[in-house]
Amino acid sequence: MDFSELKLARPLLKAVGEQGYEKPSPIQEKAIPPVLEGRDLLGCAQTGTGKTAAFALPILQRLAAGHPNHKGVRALILTPTRELALQIDECFENYGRYVNVSHAVIFGGVGQAPQVAALGRGVEVLTACPGRLNDLIGQGFVDLAHLEVFVLDEADRMLDMGFVHDVKRVIKHLPAQRQNLLFSATMPKEIEQLAGSILKRPVSVKVDPPASTVDKIRQSLYFVEKGDKKRLLAFLLADPGVKNALVFSRTKHGANAIAAFLIKQGVGAAAIHGNKSQSARVAALESFKAGRIKALVATDIAARGIDISELTHVFQLDLPEVPETYVHRIGRTGRAGAEGTAVSFCSAEEREYLQGIEKLIKKKIPVVKDHPYAPGAPRPAQEEEQER
Repeated sequence: MDFSELKLARPLLKAVGEQGYEKPSPIQEKAIPPVLEGRDLLGCAQTGTGKTAAFALPILQRLAAGHPNHKGVRALILTPTRELALQIDECFENYGRYVNVSHAVIFGGVGQAPQVAALGRGVEVLTACPGRLNDLIGQGFVDLAHLEVFVLDEADRMLDMGFVHDVKRVIKHLPAQRQNLLFSATMPKEIEQLAGSILKRPVSVKVDPPASTVDKIRQSLYFVEKGDKKRLLAFLLADPGVKNALVFSRTKHGANAIAAFLIKQGVGAAAIHGNKSQSARVAALESFKAGRIKALVATDIAARGIDISELTHVFQLDLPEVPETYVHRIGRTGRAGAEGTAVSFCSAEEREYLQGIEKLIKKKIPVVKDHPYAPGAPRPAQEEEQER
C-alpha cells in the first residue's frame, strides 16, 4: 500500500512525498482510515512507529475541508514533554505546508508572552503540555469550546510523570461532542480506565514496537561539556574512517549552528530541517549521497524522510529525551546487513536521558574516556592559543 490509497487529499500527499515517504507505516495504514471516518481510536504504539502522521494527516484533512468563523482551537494534542510537543508541531508544519491550517505549540519553562500572542492570532491545531495549557486556560487565553478533535499522546508517560490529574483538568474544558484519539505504548490499568472514560466505541489499533538496536551497530558514548560538543564532533569527523555521518540536533537553530561550525573547521556539511526550502533540502541530500559533503546535520523530523543505504556513522550531539528516539536514530546506520557506528555525546544535564536509554536497550553503552574534550582534560594547544 502507498499513501495515495489512504484517501488523503492531494496537498497532503504532495507534502508527504516531499518528506521522502512513499509507503505508510503499519500504524498509519491501520489508523488513518478510521480517523478520517471520524471514529474514536485507541492506538497502542510507541514513539518511532510513525504515529504522529497517523493522527496529523487526518486532522489536517478534516480541518482544511472547512474553516469556521470562530477563532477557537479545533484540534488539541496533549503530550507530556516539550521535546515531543515541538516534534509534533513540526510535523503539522511539514505535512500541512499546502493547506491553510494554523498551528502553534505551548509548553512551560519559557515565557508565555509569545505563546499568548500566537493564540490571539487564532490557532486551529494546538499542541500542548498539560501544565502550561491549564495555566493559560485559567487566564482565559485558550478557547476550547469549539474543539473537534482531541488527541492524548503518550498516555502512559503522562501517568509516569504524574500528569494524569492535569490531563483530567483539561478534559473538563472540552465539549462533549468531539473525536478522541488516545495513544499509549503500554496499557496500565489507570490508562485503560482513562481511555474508557473518554473514548466512544473506539477502533483499537496495536502495532509492534520499533525494532531493538541492531547488534551490528557499534555504539559508543563520550562524556563532554555542552560547550565542547561541536569541537569534539569536528575532531571525530576528521578521522578518515568516517566516510559519511548523519548528525542529529535537537533543534533547527542548533542544526544550522553545527553545520556552520563544521564548515568553518574545513568539514563539508549541510543542515536539513523543516525551515529549509524543499530545493535546499534536496540539494543537501544529493550532495551528501554523492560524497561532496561529509556530514548532514538534521533534526529528528527532517531525518525521518531520509534513507541512506550506506551510512557509516550516526552522531547524536544531543541525547533525546524520549528513549525510543535513540533506537530510531541509530537504526539509520547498519542497514541491509552492513556494519554501522553510532556515537553519542552526553553532558552532565543529559545523564537522566542516558539512564532511560540504557534501560530501554538493556545494556550499558561503552564509554570512550580518552579524548581531548573529556571533562577536566587539558585543552588542545591550538585552541588555547585561539582563545587568548
